[in-house]
Amino acid sequence: MEKRYSARALRRLAVALCLLWLPLPATVHAAGAEFSLKDYCPAGFQLNGEGCYLQSLYASYDSLQDSGVGGLKTGLPELRQGFSPRQIDLGRLLFFDPVLSGDHSMSCASCHDPNKGFSDGRALSVGSKGQLAKRSAPSLWNVGFLKRLFWDARASSLEEQMLGPLYDSHEMANTPEQLLTDLRASSAYRELFAQAFNGDSSIQLDQVYTAIAAFESSLISLNSRYDLYAHGYHEALNEAEIEGMNIFRSFVARCAECHTPPLFSHQQIAVIGTPEPNNRPLDPGVAAVTGDASQRGGFKVPSLRNIALTAPYMHSGRFATLREAAEFYTGGRGHAVPPGEKLSLHWHIWEPKLTGEELDRLVDFMGALTDESFMPQIPASVPSGLAPVVGVQ
Repeated sequence: MEKRYSARALRRLAVALCLLWLPLPATVHAAGAEFSLKDYCPAGFQLNGEGCYLQSLYASYDSLQDSGVGGLKTGLPELRQGFSPRQIDLGRLLFFDPVLSGDHSMSCASCHDPNKGFSDGRALSVGSKGQLAKRSAPSLWNVGFLKRLFWDARASSLEEQMLGPLYDSHEMANTPEQLLTDLRASSAYRELFAQAFNGDSSIQLDQVYTAIAAFESSLISLNSRYDLYAHGYHEALNEAEIEGMNIFRSFVARCAECHTPPLFSHQQIAVIGTPEPNNRPLDPGVAAVTGDASQRGGFKVPSLRNIALTAPYMHSGRFATLREAAEFYTGGRGHAVPPGEKLSLHWHIWEPKLTGEELDRLVDFMGALTDESFMPQIPASVPSGLAPVVGVQ
């Protein structure tokens, strides 16, 4: 028999959940001050031995295989976790430090701005010399759950992924040699790496990658109003949002079949036939990596967590609003495929013929996936002595 809770008990549950997710107070380092890494885990994580592990009600739910597509009480995929508090905090400082770029003008946070859902608010990202990247910057919220990285899924780990932007001449334009030289020139960084890696102050590339991966894996967003609803507090969503959720999960719209809760992505490749902006040629997507012609125009299905914060949308930033992006899916199978292209469109892309009101409700529901309660602290200063960089300068 299903267990039912009173309204008062559900309210108490919601309050308890909010308290669980509140970030712990953090010390702000003034410019010029000595740096010392935190010895406690980020909010929502618990120290177990020497590693930090996520505490989430989703851990008590069954896997997707057991509960079906779109189920509210569905378990999460495996998270990259077990990093030490000091490794996570070192990664946080590195993430905002422009010393990681070749000309010291960009940080990871240039394209993954916490104030813009850890994306950059641009259709196409901009590199250190003002060059346009080929695609938009995806959000980093919940990136530690992902098994494939980049729009074309060419990386299988966070460490492998970061080699792209760090050393690409169109992005941060650094080299491994210069990166190590600059970090090793900082006595503050040598001390911090020793704190994070068992007294080893030599600073090695794999340590740099581990620290950044540790920080990125701590960027968890699982306390939206949708999550409160899923955990049993049904007053967390209003009528319009519940209606949108039901459309989202329906066999007509079929959104949940690719954007599967609770991550809101099934992490697979889909060819959906979105048009390129400004008459640009079709981006071959995954096919350029695999050589598989059936994957031409295919891209990794992104998570919808915090999607309301990360406009514009699609790999090329083609749609300025969520409403436009949702409307694309009801325009008819293949309606935007360029002449002469014969794409192997994903079988979920069909003709749902949603009304304008139904599209509005979908947008309402996607707005209920917003949660920034685990927002990390942006450092006031960084160990290189350079000014921290956040957003496109």
